[in-house]
Amino acid sequence: MKKLLIINLILLSSLLALSQNYPPILSLQKQTDIYNKNLEWKVNNILPEIMRREGLDMWVVICFENDTDPVYRTLTTWPGDNARRLSILIFHDSKDGFKKLSATWHGPYASGSFYEGIFNDRSNGPDGQFTALADYIRKADPQKIGINYDPSVIDDFTHANGLSHFHYEKMYNALDKKLESRLVSAKKVVIGWYETRTPWEISFYKTMCTIAHELIKEFYSTAVITPDVTTSDEVRWWIVEKIRSLGLDNWFHPSIDIIRSPVNEKLYGRDNVIRRGDLLHCDVGISYMGLTTDMQHLAYICRLDEDDAPDGLKKVYAQGLRFQQIILEEMVEGQTGNEILKKTLGKGNAENLNPWIYCHPINYFGHGSGMTIGRTENQEFLPGSGEQPLYNNTSISMEFSVTGKVPEWENSDVRMGFEDDIIFSEGRAYLIDGYPENMYIIK
Repeated sequence: MKKLLIINLILLSSLLALSQNYPPILSLQKQTDIYNKNLEWKVNNILPEIMRREGLDMWVVICFENDTDPVYRTLTTWPGDNARRLSILIFHDSKDGFKKLSATWHGPYASGSFYEGIFNDRSNGPDGQFTALADYIRKADPQKIGINYDPSVIDDFTHANGLSHFHYEKMYNALDKKLESRLVSAKKVVIGWYETRTPWEISFYKTMCTIAHELIKEFYSTAVITPDVTTSDEVRWWIVEKIRSLGLDNWFHPSIDIIRSPVNEKLYGRDNVIRRGDLLHCDVGISYMGLTTDMQHLAYICRLDEDDAPDGLKKVYAQGLRFQQIILEEMVEGQTGNEILKKTLGKGNAENLNPWIYCHPINYFGHGSGMTIGRTENQEFLPGSGEQPLYNNTSISMEFSVTGKVPEWENSDVRMGFEDDIIFSEGRAYLIDGYPENMYIIK
């Protein structure tokens, strides 16, 4: 009994030590305060630069409660980051300075204290909001009025189609012919707004990635996985419950894939019990402070006579680390995602790494808007976001796979998926919180 108590205390202390490695999670009040200050700084300092770069002197965002344009939620302060009744925001790069305006039914404070209201008369109902919008546009006389509508690519993560047809018609009919002809897609501004990080966000991403890495380290251990007992589904739900217990959220349901040797497949088929001799692949993403992470790491479950993974698996893992370095080196400011795709695949194939690449923006959304390198089903030319150039101060999830033969697994081909988050800033790309030099080992 005494021995059992000692063992339980050792296990408990181990679990506590693991949990103590997580950076402290901010209170909701603190999160709101920091988020709102960062948002105001970004609207004042980054948005004007993006609008000037893309040649828009006005951007209008229109949506309705419970039918919110995704970009609207990124432009409004917490805790009320949803649309309230008919909500209209106007960003105007005027001669008198950059203006942040609201024609929202509940007034500017429904969107944020830094917005100035231009709608006050409710006597004509919501039609009066469009009248106020049209009156302002008429006086301002902008040359290009950006709206969140873009018909150019049907399957693209631009998030630039949040304007409903109904609200488009209401706005269009409120304008005169001269101004109607100046309506253009705000796609490039939306992309720039999503993909560009503030100095604070770049710094805080380090904390987020540390949390995500500690999470992976914890579930890739015997604290969570008992070989030949624990199932992959049990690990997936443990991850969700752990994330929620930290006061965070998961933006997708995590996955745990079992990659099985021919011998293990003959013994166990494709059941979801994690066996000794299996290779595990995870895909996990957290949401915190309005930002997201996306990571894929690998772990090997040792057989009873092993202390490490087979050399063949370690060699394929090393191929992945090499291709990771190639991607980082080929990220050059101003190059498009398609140009980077061609160069990275060329180098990877020349070194017989057998790569497959899908690097996507990671920001407010896990599959965010911005420069994209390849896609799972497309390794040649990606219309839309693949044609987007790489800009400074952007955040990207570096996702790819490599394939190699493993002699210990009857010389079968094993594909390993890798993913972690990077920042491109000051002309170079770098991993935010590194990547394991070796796969995790569970004994």
